[in-house]
Amino acid sequence: MSNLVSVPKNGNLANRNSNQNFPTLSNWLDDIFNRDLPSVFTSNFNTGITLPKVNIKEIADAYIVDMAVPGLKKSDFQIDIDNQVLSISTEIKEESEQKEANYTRREFGYSSFKRTFSLPETVDEDKIKASYTEGILSIHLPKKEEAKQKPVRTIKIS
Repeated sequence: MSNLVSVPKNGNLANRNSNQNFPTLSNWLDDIFNRDLPSVFTSNFNTGITLPKVNIKEIADAYIVDMAVPGLKKSDFQIDIDNQVLSISTEIKEESEQKEANYTRREFGYSSFKRTFSLPETVDEDKIKASYTEGILSIHLPKKEEAKQKPVRTIKIS
């Protein structure tokens, strides 16, 4: 039990002017909604896509964004650039219906996500490319020519 009682110096546990042992309505509601629900309640509601993980890597001439999103098709993705903000989103709706002699069963599902990233000014927006292979969405963000890392050059002393 996590409820602790503080004992005053006089040793008297009675506190006639306090309601701290009675939960407030807000504490009671918080407790109900923050407690783990039994799996019977959550199993049918947790079928959507969670926010996919992203790896971002900088190389000499580009940035590479890799997103793990298995089970989708290329056509499921919407990739937009607006005001140097890259948005990657998907929205999937599924419906199925099964009719038998005595019953009809209909199931539907909806899942979506949207990730946005602020692009550095060094990205050449006109040359951005995306590909989707084996569950990995890869976006190649090439740098502008003046931002590319130049090779090391040795300068001779005269």
